[in-house]
Amino acid sequence: MKKYILLTLIIAGLAAFRCNTTRHITGTVYGADDKLPIPGATVKIKGTSAGVVTNQSGRYNLNAPDGSALVVSYIGYQSKTVAIGKSDTVDVYLDASNSQLGEVVVTQALGVKHSSKALGYSAATITPDASANPPALSELSVQNQANKMPGKVAGVGAHTPGNATYKSPAGGAAMNKSLKYAASAQYNPNTSNPQDESYKTINENGFSNAKDNPLSTFSVDVDAASYSNVRRFINNGQLPPVDAVRVEEMINYFKYNLPGPSNGEPVGITTEISSAPWNQRHLLVRVGLKARTIDMSRLPASNLVFLLDISGSMGEPNKLPLVKASMKMLVDQLRSEDKVAIVVYSGEVALKLPSTPGDEKQRIKDAIDELQAGGSTAGGAGIKMAYRIARENFIRGGNNRIIMATDGDFNVGDSSDGDMETLITRERYSNVPITIMGYGMGNLKDSKMEILADKGNGNYAYIDNLTEARKTLITEYGGTMYMVAKDVKLQVEFNPAKVQAYRLVGYEDRLLAKEDFNNDQKDAGDMGSGHTVTAFYEIVPTGVIDDYSGSVDPLKYQKTNSAAPSTPYSDELMTVKFRYKQPNSDQSKLNVAVVKDRPASFNSTSTDFRFASAVAEFGMLLRNSAFKQNGSYDQAISIAKNAKGSDDDGYRAEFVRLAETAKSLAGNNQYTTSY
Repeated sequence: MKKYILLTLIIAGLAAFRCNTTRHITGTVYGADDKLPIPGATVKIKGTSAGVVTNQSGRYNLNAPDGSALVVSYIGYQSKTVAIGKSDTVDVYLDASNSQLGEVVVTQALGVKHSSKALGYSAATITPDASANPPALSELSVQNQANKMPGKVAGVGAHTPGNATYKSPAGGAAMNKSLKYAASAQYNPNTSNPQDESYKTINENGFSNAKDNPLSTFSVDVDAASYSNVRRFINNGQLPPVDAVRVEEMINYFKYNLPGPSNGEPVGITTEISSAPWNQRHLLVRVGLKARTIDMSRLPASNLVFLLDISGSMGEPNKLPLVKASMKMLVDQLRSEDKVAIVVYSGEVALKLPSTPGDEKQRIKDAIDELQAGGSTAGGAGIKMAYRIARENFIRGGNNRIIMATDGDFNVGDSSDGDMETLITRERYSNVPITIMGYGMGNLKDSKMEILADKGNGNYAYIDNLTEARKTLITEYGGTMYMVAKDVKLQVEFNPAKVQAYRLVGYEDRLLAKEDFNNDQKDAGDMGSGHTVTAFYEIVPTGVIDDYSGSVDPLKYQKTNSAAPSTPYSDELMTVKFRYKQPNSDQSKLNVAVVKDRPASFNSTSTDFRFASAVAEFGMLLRNSAFKQNGSYDQAISIAKNAKGSDDDGYRAEFVRLAETAKSLAGNNQYTTSY
């Protein structure tokens, strides 16, 4: 009898052990309608609050008890419960929801309402609810649902000219209240009030007559902040303000397969020409630059200064906690020969950590973990101290750089955009570039951070989630941190025998005077290891009659020279000249490329050409550009779908889904404010 009881207990124990076995489950969440991966979907273990959020490729991984089930959800799709079977790979296909998400009616603290009748949505309410908490997700969910929540949230917008301000939508800082989406999915990051976001006004480039203005001159731009910021707006159910859309930054968010430079040069150039998809009577010329890729095992030693905003406005889950996680990612990349100091600022400025070897990772991370938000924002004073610390620890021949993480909302001391331009222009002569990482929503000062990056020989990224931080600081580590060419400028001369008029797509705040091209004292953009840059010119060929070429009356006091160019250049469309300096040189070098008038059919161009043109078209649509012509969301989406290429990271698939969401929002634009 005792043996029987003992045997029964052993069997029961083994069964219990089997039931409690934990398995590592991975998979991808797709939309059942289009079979595209869904970034930002929530995957939870049924009956618990444990779970994760899918990355940009729609993938997830978590540890789950054997025999359990997963509950997968995403706004606009029906939640799905999937049992974990024998396989450790569980892919999930979500069906689109038949019911539309209700419009959010802003009440109490915001005191604003929108009519739900025009939308055909049921109304939901934003109410303060201190007891509501978000689901307990893994660290990846520091993306936290404030940023990734892609529901159609009706907001309040106001756009004004000049250095414009944009009132945060209800899907933005107003989400710092508990949101009740049709009595489901609650979120309560904190209780701060919404504030204004600021964007520099963009006066869109128009067409120039090639006879009167044969030269176009501009500085390269490797920033990508506009794309991730636009993504944040759209994922929160709001079309972005037009001045938040910088088309060149959206194009250059993506990697392109361009050939690298040869003969030891730091930058190589590639050109491609076809018809413009939004006007097939026009030509579209792509000018592509590729910077040399540095062998990561041979990177020079780094002297880094983390300049971290810990003011009161950073006390939100998508700000300082995300900053901490981002900086610790970067710390993991450091070597013993690298060193890092930490400067923090709120009402006052302090050296939180003196310059410390990169292999003392725990000491650096402990200093980061101790940071807490509070007080006003002395950003100007923080910048001055960061440059001083960088100069004191300067490494000759090394990589000296400041990495600033902030929402840009300075309010003590030097604080205006003009103050920042004066300050950063003076400090850049220390040969210490600055990388700006923008965080948060509602009071984002994009205009200020763009100035700091542009005038400080640096780059600017907007970090809306931990995946974007990983892209900037790990996947594109070399491009973000290591400059290979500085003051890179382009000048294009158009052949008036072939070109009637031309337009540079984007780069409005990077235009230079024609005389600046040969002036080595004139500052321009820099390129990091492996960086690619794409610029598009839309061209009206000679003989095409349309409204874009323009004309003026004959001059009274001088005669124009209308003679045709000599025949040796009759097959040339344009000549591209570009200048750059080696990182430690003050003298530029000139390279030249000639573009022949030999356009390829659009479908025979590279996948990169077609995909980049779709992004350009999408950007013009978001801006409601006067030059969008026959462009449409359907066309941009179709081109992008057919030009995704390998897309290992899933960013192009994410773009397709983003464009589809924007198309829906544009169709329901009754609830967005005119800009």
